[in-house]
Amino acid sequence: MATRRRKETGRLTAAAVLVALSVVLLAVGSLVEVLDLSMAAIASLAVVFAVIELRGKYPYLVFVATAALAILLLPNKTPALVYALFAGYYPLLKVVFEKHFSRPVAWAFKLLSFFVSAVLIAFIAIKLFTVAPLQVLPYPWLYGLAGLLLVAVFVIYDIALTRLITFYLWRLQRHFRFLHKD
Repeated sequence: MATRRRKETGRLTAAAVLVALSVVLLAVGSLVEVLDLSMAAIASLAVVFAVIELRGKYPYLVFVATAALAILLLPNKTPALVYALFAGYYPLLKVVFEKHFSRPVAWAFKLLSFFVSAVLIAFIAIKLFTVAPLQVLPYPWLYGLAGLLLVAVFVIYDIALTRLITFYLWRLQRHFRFLHKD
């Protein structure tokens, strides 16, 4: 019983450290506006770590606590919004999609979740956080080009996330085995 409690305490402590680190990263993105999207993506790596090492309820706790604290505390809400509505929970979806579906179906679900998240982020940013809507572009085809660029960035993010996970599993995980020795 004491060993189990000690393991749970260790996992909870690790989750709290991940939340604190993620909020600090999002705060950097909030203060340096050029880094807002990058810091949301980097902060999502804490959820990836929690999925691999902490398992169970802890990845969800890391995501929810980070999103709530970031939305409450950060002066510029853009990184918190991107984290809460996409980057923070995407690693959780990625695991489910890649585990339960074939590669083409998984990519279809990933792209669908990205589109839904992008529309939701834009809507909330404009309506709730008074972010100025995009200026009317002189050529309608530029909207399509912007959409294609967003899809390209998402695909690069997904591939980079997969490679980082693979690198972690092959090279770094042995250094963190103390978290889940059963």
